[in-house]
Amino acid sequence: MPALLSELTTLRLGGPARRVATATTTDGLVELVRGADAAGEPVLLVGGGSNLVVADDGWPGLVVLVRTAGLAVQDDGDTVLVEADAGLPWDDFVARTVAEGWSGLAAMSGIPGSVGATPVQNVGAYGSEIADVLESLRVLDRSTGAVEDWPAARCGFGFRTSAFKHTDRFVVLTVRLRLAVGPDAPPIRYLELARRLGVEPGERAPSARVREVVLDLRRSKGMVLDADDPDTWSVGSFFVNPFVPRELVPDGCPNWEVDGQVKLSAAWLIEHAGFHKGFGRDHVTLSTKHTLALTNRGGATTAELLDVARVIRDGVETRFGIRLRPEAHLVGVEL
Repeated sequence: MPALLSELTTLRLGGPARRVATATTTDGLVELVRGADAAGEPVLLVGGGSNLVVADDGWPGLVVLVRTAGLAVQDDGDTVLVEADAGLPWDDFVARTVAEGWSGLAAMSGIPGSVGATPVQNVGAYGSEIADVLESLRVLDRSTGAVEDWPAARCGFGFRTSAFKHTDRFVVLTVRLRLAVGPDAPPIRYLELARRLGVEPGERAPSARVREVVLDLRRSKGMVLDADDPDTWSVGSFFVNPFVPRELVPDGCPNWEVDGQVKLSAAWLIEHAGFHKGFGRDHVTLSTKHTLALTNRGGATTAELLDVARVIRDGVETRFGIRLRPEAHLVGVEL
Protein backbone atom coordinates (compact mmCIF):
# COMPACT_ATOMS: atom_id res chain seq x y z
CA MET A 1 0.00 0.00 0.00
CA PRO A 2 1.46 3.42 -0.90
CA ALA A 3 2.78 5.58 1.92
CA LEU A 4 0.64 8.61 2.75
CA LEU A 5 2.30 12.02 2.86
CA SER A 6 0.00 12.79 5.79
CA GLU A 7 2.17 10.38 7.80
CA LEU A 8 5.34 12.24 6.82
CA THR A 9 4.36 15.89 7.33
CA THR A 10 3.75 17.94 10.47
CA LEU A 11 0.46 19.19 9.02
CA ARG A 12 -0.67 15.55 8.81
CA LEU A 13 -1.97 16.27 5.31
CA GLY A 14 -1.20 14.87 1.87
CA GLY A 15 -2.22 11.89 -0.23
CA PRO A 16 -0.30 8.77 -1.28
CA ALA A 17 3.19 8.60 -2.75
CA ARG A 18 3.69 6.27 -5.69
CA ARG A 19 7.08 5.16 -4.34
CA VAL A 20 9.15 5.89 -1.19
CA ALA A 21 12.86 5.31 -0.60
CA THR A 22 15.13 6.26 2.30
CA ALA A 23 18.59 7.81 1.95
CA THR A 24 20.88 7.23 4.94
CA THR A 25 24.12 8.41 3.29
CA THR A 26 24.94 11.37 1.09
CA ASP A 27 26.12 9.07 -1.70
CA GLY A 28 22.86 7.14 -1.42
CA LEU A 29 20.86 10.36 -1.63
CA VAL A 30 22.69 11.41 -4.77
CA GLU A 31 22.21 7.97 -6.32
CA LEU A 32 18.47 7.93 -5.63
CA VAL A 33 17.88 11.38 -7.11
CA ARG A 34 20.10 10.78 -10.15
CA GLY A 35 18.37 7.47 -10.82
CA ALA A 36 14.89 8.95 -10.66
CA ASP A 37 15.91 11.89 -12.82
CA ALA A 38 17.38 9.57 -15.44
CA ALA A 39 14.10 7.64 -15.51
CA GLY A 40 12.01 10.81 -15.74
CA GLU A 41 10.40 10.10 -12.37
CA PRO A 42 9.28 13.11 -10.28
CA VAL A 43 11.19 13.45 -6.99
CA LEU A 44 9.99 14.93 -3.71
CA LEU A 45 12.51 15.25 -0.89
CA VAL A 46 11.17 14.95 2.64
CA GLY A 47 13.25 15.70 5.71
CA GLY A 48 11.21 16.65 8.76
CA GLY A 49 8.15 17.40 6.62
CA SER A 50 7.60 20.60 8.60
CA ASN A 51 7.27 23.00 5.68
CA LEU A 52 5.27 20.92 3.21
CA VAL A 53 1.66 21.41 2.10
CA VAL A 54 1.01 18.41 -0.13
CA ALA A 55 -1.99 17.86 -2.40
CA ASP A 56 -4.71 15.44 -1.36
CA ASP A 57 -3.89 13.56 -4.58
CA GLY A 58 -0.42 12.87 -3.19
CA TRP A 59 2.81 12.60 -5.17
CA PRO A 60 3.01 10.82 -8.55
CA GLY A 61 6.66 9.78 -8.27
CA LEU A 62 9.45 9.03 -5.81
CA VAL A 63 9.47 10.41 -2.28
CA VAL A 64 12.99 10.38 -0.86
CA LEU A 65 13.19 10.39 2.93
CA VAL A 66 16.41 12.25 3.73
CA ARG A 67 17.85 10.54 6.78
CA THR A 68 21.56 11.25 6.35
CA ALA A 69 23.17 11.98 9.72
CA GLY A 70 26.90 12.62 9.36
CA LEU A 71 28.64 15.32 11.42
CA ALA A 72 32.26 16.47 11.18
CA VAL A 73 33.96 19.21 13.21
CA GLN A 74 37.13 21.16 12.47
CA ASP A 75 38.39 23.06 15.54
CA ASP A 76 40.16 26.26 14.55
CA GLY A 77 40.64 27.63 18.04
CA ASP A 78 38.29 30.61 18.37
CA THR A 79 35.83 29.02 15.93
CA VAL A 80 34.74 25.62 14.72
CA LEU A 81 33.71 24.64 11.20
CA VAL A 82 30.85 22.18 11.55
CA GLU A 83 29.81 20.11 8.53
CA ALA A 84 26.39 18.53 8.99
CA ASP A 85 24.48 16.20 6.70
CA ALA A 86 21.13 17.38 5.35
CA GLY A 87 19.08 14.75 7.19
CA LEU A 88 20.08 15.65 10.74
CA PRO A 89 17.08 16.92 12.74
CA TRP A 90 17.68 20.65 13.11
CA ASP A 91 16.82 21.07 16.79
CA ASP A 92 18.89 18.03 17.80
CA PHE A 93 21.78 19.67 15.97
CA VAL A 94 21.20 23.03 17.70
CA ALA A 95 21.10 21.30 21.10
CA ARG A 96 24.43 19.61 20.31
CA THR A 97 26.09 22.92 19.40
CA VAL A 98 24.88 24.55 22.62
CA ALA A 99 26.08 21.60 24.70
CA GLU A 100 29.49 21.73 23.00
CA GLY A 101 29.89 25.47 23.65
CA TRP A 102 29.61 26.50 20.00
CA SER A 103 27.88 29.85 19.65
CA GLY A 104 25.51 31.02 16.94
CA LEU A 105 22.41 28.82 16.76
CA ALA A 106 20.68 29.04 20.17
CA ALA A 107 18.12 31.64 19.01
CA MET A 108 17.00 29.17 16.33
CA SER A 109 16.14 26.47 18.88
CA GLY A 110 12.88 24.58 18.50
CA ILE A 111 12.53 25.06 14.75
CA PRO A 112 11.30 21.75 13.30
CA GLY A 113 12.72 20.13 10.20
CA SER A 114 16.16 19.05 9.10
CA VAL A 115 19.53 20.73 8.61
CA GLY A 116 19.34 20.57 4.80
CA ALA A 117 16.13 22.59 4.72
CA THR A 118 17.54 25.55 6.63
CA PRO A 119 19.42 27.21 3.74
CA VAL A 120 16.48 26.77 1.36
CA GLN A 121 14.43 29.50 2.96
CA ASN A 122 17.20 30.99 5.06
CA VAL A 123 15.54 29.77 8.24
CA GLY A 124 15.69 32.15 11.17
CA ALA A 125 14.06 33.30 14.37
CA TYR A 126 14.44 35.93 17.09
CA GLY A 127 16.93 38.03 15.16
CA SER A 128 19.15 35.21 13.87
CA GLU A 129 19.16 33.37 10.55
CA ILE A 130 21.18 30.61 8.96
CA ALA A 131 22.91 33.07 6.61
CA ASP A 132 24.64 34.58 9.66
CA VAL A 133 26.77 31.48 10.17
CA LEU A 134 26.70 29.48 6.92
CA GLU A 135 30.11 29.32 5.29
CA SER A 136 29.41 26.94 2.41
CA LEU A 137 27.33 23.97 1.37
CA ARG A 138 27.41 21.00 -0.96
CA VAL A 139 24.61 20.53 -3.46
CA LEU A 140 23.56 18.19 -6.23
CA ASP A 141 22.72 20.06 -9.42
CA ARG A 142 19.97 17.93 -10.92
CA SER A 143 20.30 19.60 -14.32
CA THR A 144 23.85 18.28 -14.77
CA GLY A 145 24.08 15.50 -12.16
CA ALA A 146 27.17 17.21 -10.70
CA VAL A 147 27.91 17.62 -6.99
CA GLU A 148 29.13 21.15 -6.30
CA ASP A 149 30.47 23.15 -3.36
CA TRP A 150 28.88 26.59 -3.02
CA PRO A 151 30.18 29.47 -0.91
CA ALA A 152 27.55 31.35 1.07
CA ALA A 153 27.82 34.33 -1.30
CA ARG A 154 26.43 32.21 -4.13
CA CYS A 155 23.28 31.22 -2.23
CA GLY A 156 21.34 34.46 -2.80
CA PHE A 157 20.16 34.74 0.78
CA GLY A 158 17.38 37.17 1.65
CA PHE A 159 14.60 37.26 4.21
CA ARG A 160 13.23 33.68 4.23
CA THR A 161 14.53 33.04 0.74
CA SER A 162 17.57 31.84 -1.21
CA ALA A 163 18.64 30.62 -4.63
CA PHE A 164 17.06 27.27 -3.69
CA LYS A 165 13.64 28.52 -2.60
CA HIS A 166 11.66 28.49 -5.85
CA THR A 167 13.35 25.68 -7.74
CA ASP A 168 13.80 21.94 -7.39
CA ARG A 169 17.01 22.00 -9.45
CA PHE A 170 19.32 21.70 -6.43
CA VAL A 171 19.47 19.19 -3.58
CA VAL A 172 21.28 20.34 -0.44
CA LEU A 173 23.55 17.51 0.71
CA THR A 174 25.59 19.05 3.54
CA VAL A 175 25.96 22.45 5.18
CA ARG A 176 29.10 23.95 6.71
CA LEU A 177 28.61 26.42 9.53
CA ARG A 178 31.25 28.66 11.13
CA LEU A 179 30.45 28.93 14.85
CA ALA A 180 32.29 30.85 17.55
CA VAL A 181 33.64 28.97 20.55
CA GLY A 182 32.37 30.27 23.88
CA PRO A 183 29.46 30.07 26.32
CA ASP A 184 27.58 33.17 25.16
CA ALA A 185 25.23 33.58 22.22
CA PRO A 186 25.78 36.39 19.72
CA PRO A 187 24.38 39.81 20.69
CA ILE A 188 20.62 39.62 21.24
CA ARG A 189 18.84 41.58 18.51
CA TYR A 190 15.20 40.70 19.08
CA LEU A 191 13.44 42.91 21.62
CA GLU A 192 11.03 40.29 23.00
CA LEU A 193 13.88 37.83 23.54
CA ALA A 194 16.05 40.49 25.19
CA ARG A 195 13.23 41.33 27.60
CA ARG A 196 12.71 37.69 28.54
CA LEU A 197 16.46 37.31 29.10
CA GLY A 198 16.68 40.49 31.17
CA VAL A 199 19.31 42.08 28.91
CA GLU A 200 19.39 45.12 26.68
CA PRO A 201 19.24 44.64 22.90
CA GLY A 202 22.80 44.21 21.68
CA GLU A 203 23.97 42.55 24.89
CA ARG A 204 24.89 38.90 25.18
CA ALA A 205 23.57 36.02 27.27
CA PRO A 206 24.63 32.39 27.78
CA SER A 207 23.63 30.19 24.85
CA ALA A 208 22.04 27.62 27.17
CA ARG A 209 19.82 30.30 28.68
CA VAL A 210 18.93 31.69 25.24
CA ARG A 211 17.91 28.20 24.10
CA GLU A 212 15.77 27.70 27.20
CA VAL A 213 13.96 31.01 26.78
CA VAL A 214 13.47 30.57 23.02
CA LEU A 215 11.94 27.12 23.54
CA ASP A 216 9.56 28.59 26.13
CA LEU A 217 8.58 31.40 23.75
CA ARG A 218 7.98 28.99 20.89
CA ARG A 219 5.92 26.63 23.05
CA SER A 220 3.72 29.53 24.14
CA LYS A 221 2.96 30.13 20.45
CA GLY A 222 2.42 26.46 19.56
CA MET A 223 5.66 26.44 17.55
CA VAL A 224 7.31 23.40 19.15
CA LEU A 225 6.00 20.09 17.83
CA ASP A 226 3.76 18.21 20.25
CA ALA A 227 1.87 15.10 19.14
CA ASP A 228 -0.87 15.85 21.68
CA ASP A 229 -1.39 19.51 20.74
CA PRO A 230 -3.27 20.26 17.48
CA ASP A 231 -1.96 23.84 17.65
CA THR A 232 1.37 22.37 16.54
CA TRP A 233 -0.10 20.35 13.65
CA SER A 234 0.99 23.01 11.19
CA VAL A 235 3.87 24.25 9.07
CA GLY A 236 4.63 26.96 11.60
CA SER A 237 4.16 30.38 10.05
CA PHE A 238 1.99 29.79 6.99
CA PHE A 239 2.46 33.31 5.58
CA VAL A 240 5.73 35.22 5.31
CA ASN A 241 6.08 38.71 6.76
CA PRO A 242 5.64 41.03 3.75
CA PHE A 243 7.90 43.85 2.57
CA VAL A 244 6.18 47.04 1.43
CA PRO A 245 7.04 50.65 0.55
CA ARG A 246 7.05 52.92 3.59
CA GLU A 247 3.89 54.70 2.42
CA LEU A 248 1.91 51.43 2.58
CA VAL A 249 2.65 50.71 6.25
CA PRO A 250 -0.72 50.62 8.07
CA ASP A 251 -1.03 52.82 11.16
CA GLY A 252 0.04 50.89 14.22
CA CYS A 253 1.51 47.91 12.35
CA PRO A 254 4.84 46.72 13.77
CA ASN A 255 7.53 47.22 11.13
CA TRP A 256 11.27 46.92 10.74
CA GLU A 257 13.89 48.26 8.35
CA VAL A 258 15.65 45.34 6.68
CA ASP A 259 18.20 45.96 3.93
CA GLY A 260 16.55 49.26 3.04
CA GLN A 261 13.04 47.75 2.89
CA VAL A 262 10.15 47.81 5.36
CA LYS A 263 9.05 44.45 6.78
CA LEU A 264 5.59 44.18 8.34
CA SER A 265 4.13 41.75 10.86
CA ALA A 266 1.89 39.33 8.95
CA ALA A 267 0.35 38.24 12.27
CA TRP A 268 -0.72 41.85 12.99
CA LEU A 269 -2.20 42.22 9.49
CA ILE A 270 -4.17 38.99 9.90
CA GLU A 271 -5.54 39.92 13.31
CA HIS A 272 -6.45 43.47 12.29
CA ALA A 273 -8.20 42.20 9.17
CA GLY A 274 -10.57 40.40 11.54
CA PHE A 275 -9.05 36.91 11.70
CA HIS A 276 -8.37 36.06 15.31
CA LYS A 277 -6.80 33.05 17.00
CA GLY A 278 -8.98 30.00 16.41
CA PHE A 279 -10.63 31.45 13.28
CA GLY A 280 -11.53 28.81 10.71
CA ARG A 281 -14.04 26.28 9.57
CA ASP A 282 -14.60 22.55 9.87
CA HIS A 283 -11.27 20.87 10.56
CA VAL A 284 -8.90 23.81 9.86
CA THR A 285 -8.34 26.87 12.06
CA LEU A 286 -5.73 29.40 12.94
CA SER A 287 -3.81 28.27 15.98
CA THR A 288 -5.38 29.26 19.29
CA LYS A 289 -1.94 30.54 20.28
CA HIS A 290 -0.61 32.30 17.18
CA THR A 291 -2.39 33.78 14.14
CA LEU A 292 0.37 32.95 11.66
CA ALA A 293 -0.16 29.20 11.99
CA LEU A 294 -2.92 27.36 10.11
CA THR A 295 -3.61 24.09 11.88
CA ASN A 296 -5.19 20.73 11.13
CA ARG A 297 -7.49 20.03 14.06
CA GLY A 298 -7.85 16.42 12.93
CA GLY A 299 -9.52 14.97 9.86
CA ALA A 300 -8.70 17.93 7.61
CA THR A 301 -7.83 17.87 3.91
CA THR A 302 -5.32 20.02 2.09
CA ALA A 303 -8.17 21.52 0.07
CA GLU A 304 -9.84 22.66 3.30
CA LEU A 305 -6.60 24.18 4.56
CA LEU A 306 -6.10 26.16 1.36
CA ASP A 307 -9.71 27.38 1.40
CA VAL A 308 -9.14 28.93 4.83
CA ALA A 309 -5.75 30.32 3.73
CA ARG A 310 -7.40 32.04 0.74
CA VAL A 311 -10.08 33.61 2.94
CA ILE A 312 -7.37 35.07 5.18
CA ARG A 313 -5.13 36.18 2.32
CA ASP A 314 -8.00 37.87 0.49
CA GLY A 315 -9.31 39.48 3.67
CA VAL A 316 -5.93 41.05 4.42
CA GLU A 317 -5.64 42.31 0.85
CA THR A 318 -9.13 43.82 0.96
CA ARG A 319 -8.44 45.53 4.29
CA PHE A 320 -4.87 46.75 3.73
CA GLY A 321 -4.07 46.38 0.02
CA ILE A 322 -1.23 44.00 0.93
CA ARG A 323 -1.16 40.47 -0.49
CA LEU A 324 0.32 37.82 1.77
CA ARG A 325 2.25 34.96 0.21
CA PRO A 326 2.84 31.52 1.69
CA GLU A 327 6.06 30.72 3.50
CA ALA A 328 5.29 27.02 3.26
CA HIS A 329 6.30 24.91 0.24
CA LEU A 330 3.19 23.98 -1.74
CA VAL A 331 3.41 20.60 -3.49
CA GLY A 332 0.90 19.87 -6.24
CA VAL A 333 -1.36 22.75 -5.15
CA GLU A 334 -1.57 26.53 -5.49
CA LEU A 335 -2.91 29.19 -3.20
